[in-house]
Amino acid sequence: MLTASSGFGMKSSPLANSHKAIMKAKPRHQVRRIPERARYDRASAYAILDAAFIAHVAFSVDGQPFVIPMLYARDGDALLLHGSIASRLTQKLGDGIEACISVTIVDGLVLARSHFHHSANYRSVVAFGRARTIVEPAEKVAALAHFVEAMLPGRAAEARAPDKNELAATAVLRFDIADISAKVREGGAKDDKADVDLPHWAGVVPIAQRYGLPEPSADCAIALPDSVRHLLRGT
Repeated sequence: MLTASSGFGMKSSPLANSHKAIMKAKPRHQVRRIPERARYDRASAYAILDAAFIAHVAFSVDGQPFVIPMLYARDGDALLLHGSIASRLTQKLGDGIEACISVTIVDGLVLARSHFHHSANYRSVVAFGRARTIVEPAEKVAALAHFVEAMLPGRAAEARAPDKNELAATAVLRFDIADISAKVREGGAKDDKADVDLPHWAGVVPIAQRYGLPEPSADCAIALPDSVRHLLRGT
């Protein structure tokens, strides 16, 4: 989880030295372009998943592809997704079709001396697998609480759990990760030697995301809860 003082572009990266539980690359998740940027160990991929909030969920229905941005939460070797029971995504993924989920965090703009070598520093993950619909009420309630905790540790105890009607209207999916890979770009511009003496600035502009001053709802006069105060203090 991000802290108030740590931006995406300034976080220390565990990616370079984490190579445990390495999986043999399979064709569907093998990084083919610039393969030296690939990470196939789950620790590296999970570190990226745990630093982000939004995933793009891709699936196909009758030959028509769809990509839907969604909040998610990692739970061990699975990703939790939720949405309306009327949603095409929750219905089709709940049927167990193959799906692909991607997450990207952009850490900086990479400015080169040539147009060709402009780029961005990023951390990305692509995961493949199938989902199942969580049906058992207690498991469903626990999964939704996990969502809230993944967003802000300590928050689940500070808010009401879903009631019977809310549970009935909400589909919760557990996407089991079968294959996963990460791809990471770090460092500066990779200019051609012939361009180094050009009179153009080159380097990286870091991108940082920080939490701002909380804005209470118009009808809320309650003091900030512990979860938000801890977030802002970075503890």
